[in-house]
Amino acid sequence: MTSTDKAAALAPVSADELPALRRRITAVLIASQILGGLGVATGIALAAVLAQQVSGTEALSGLAPTATVAGTALLSMPLASLMTARGRRPGLVLAYVIGALGAGVVVLGAVIENFPLLLVGMAAFGAGSSANLQARFAAADLAEPERRGRAISNVVWATTIGAVLGPNIAAPAGRSVSGIGIPAAAGPFVWAAGVFLVCAVLVLVLLRPDPLLTARALSPADRSPEGRSLRAGMRAVRASPMARLALVTVAVSHTAMVSIMSMTPVALSHHGAGIQLIGLVISGHIAGMYALSPLMGWLADRIGRLAVIGLAVGLLSAAALLAGTAGTSHGQTAAGLFLLGLGWSAGVVSGSTLLTDSVPQPARAAVQGLSDLAMSTTAGIGGAAAGLIVARASYGWLNLVGACLLLPMAALAVRRALSRPVRSADGSR
Repeated sequence: MTSTDKAAALAPVSADELPALRRRITAVLIASQILGGLGVATGIALAAVLAQQVSGTEALSGLAPTATVAGTALLSMPLASLMTARGRRPGLVLAYVIGALGAGVVVLGAVIENFPLLLVGMAAFGAGSSANLQARFAAADLAEPERRGRAISNVVWATTIGAVLGPNIAAPAGRSVSGIGIPAAAGPFVWAAGVFLVCAVLVLVLLRPDPLLTARALSPADRSPEGRSLRAGMRAVRASPMARLALVTVAVSHTAMVSIMSMTPVALSHHGAGIQLIGLVISGHIAGMYALSPLMGWLADRIGRLAVIGLAVGLLSAAALLAGTAGTSHGQTAAGLFLLGLGWSAGVVSGSTLLTDSVPQPARAAVQGLSDLAMSTTAGIGGAAAGLIVARASYGWLNLVGACLLLPMAALAVRRALSRPVRSADGSR
């Protein structure tokens, strides 16, 4: 902990200073999220292509994005442990630095044509995604309970800019390294490394005072370090039915989205769609994921977390129905993928907000890391299984399986809605 953060812990900001601090912290997080999303999207855009070139076979091309997802999952708990002990800023800075180093290892693996080394780099590159995921929780640290949904959704929304721009600058990034002995498909990772380092410096310099440490300083009853361990976080989840529902909501929403989305380009190509049309469909899906997230945050604050979880179930179910029965109707597939993005947004925003509501402040960082571990792990499994389901059955069956994943989430939400109202750990609804 730096001297600045120690001062924040000893002398918390006054009530008059808090609104300005919230705005400044949110602005820094939004800026880092835009850049971080840009770095991730730029690198991932040609990851499978690069893996195919280095490995020499298309069969192994899918291992590159899979390694990134695995890295995101594996790094989520160590980063959460660091944030629990030292605050958001050290954890986010370390995550971006690891992501930059991972991008450098990817480039090295490409230059010397070493596929295992490339996969190691892709796993470390996943730390950039870990930082982007944790940023949404950092936005909630100082937010008023009745505005947490909007605080989280505003940071999620910022990902839209990077996610849209990233794939579009992959080609220029590739051309920029063509004369220095680096394969064009590795060029995006050179740029991503630079972007992640800029993010690390931005957070290190401007994310002061640390939002998590400041939130603890503002809650004198929650200053005991005993309640901040990962074990305490797991106990907090076991003790809270709402926290368990939140974890299931985030993991299931993310897994259903990744599983269906990952195989949609294949299904579209089998029905005669070209690369341009596939790109438009995926762009519409990304817009559904991020562009309307502030609406989902507003709804979560306005009508309640459980209601928006129910909305997520409805949207994801409708998406699976439309996409799974589209056949040769590319317009219907596009509509299904847009709804899939909306459903993901509703589930992740409401689930993340409910999770923050439902556990004591000291345990939040640990529990939030557990949430990211769950969503990344289950999505990795779902993405790998999706290809097998489509190969053995069909894209329609994949959507049916995705819809079935929603059943436990819906059952838990109904059970919680019908049970006696449970107040959150800090009194929010």
